[in-house]
Amino acid sequence: MIRYNLQTILLFAFLFLSFSVRAQNNKTGVFGIATVVLPGDSLHRWGGYAELQTRSDKPFDQFFYYETKAGISFDLDKSFTALLGTGRYVTNDNPENLKVSKEFRLWEQMTINQFLYRVKLEHRYRVEQRWVNGIYRNRFRYRLNLFVPLNNTKIVAGTYFISVYDELFMNNAAPHFERNRFSAALGYQFNNAINVQAGWLNQYNYSPTFAADKNNLALTFMYRINRKNALPREHMPSTGD
Repeated sequence: MIRYNLQTILLFAFLFLSFSVRAQNNKTGVFGIATVVLPGDSLHRWGGYAELQTRSDKPFDQFFYYETKAGISFDLDKSFTALLGTGRYVTNDNPENLKVSKEFRLWEQMTINQFLYRVKLEHRYRVEQRWVNGIYRNRFRYRLNLFVPLNNTKIVAGTYFISVYDELFMNNAAPHFERNRFSAALGYQFNNAINVQAGWLNQYNYSPTFAADKNNLALTFMYRINRKNALPREHMPSTGD
């Protein structure tokens, strides 16, 4: 087991170094995400999560974005989970001029999971209420997340898996389309609590006066709290972002 975990760490280190070398030439940014999840189950329908995130314009340089958020969830059954979340977001668009944007956010969310043997699908619908520098905005998001375990039929301890998702961001003001986010990553479930993911994330932002996209290295660490008397259940290793 020690040798197996060492091989896993070396594989992620190799992927990270390869991406970092290429990123230095392309001015690729970094998404760093750390999540703690308390999932619900058939005995304990209430759960929740907390997440910290930071982003940089260059590989581990020019950090411009920080967020902290948390939510309370309720499992309607094994496939449907409702969540109420809140978060604080700080963006420094121009470090030299200290132009800082602060946002407070509330959201309501429904997640629908499909377990199709080896293929796992997650549909996430979210409605956000946002206060950006005191100005109120609405936003609507839909994310389709695909997980495929490589060496098991389920994502259990010792499993490598592929994670691919696309998320659409819309608002209630013309032209309505605001953002698209696409990610592809390789993950590893160390045990029943810890998994890590490393991959590529492209974020495309659009407004009537500006449109651009940026490639990022996405690094994710997730810790799942397992209740002692919880019934066995298959979980999706998805972040709250």
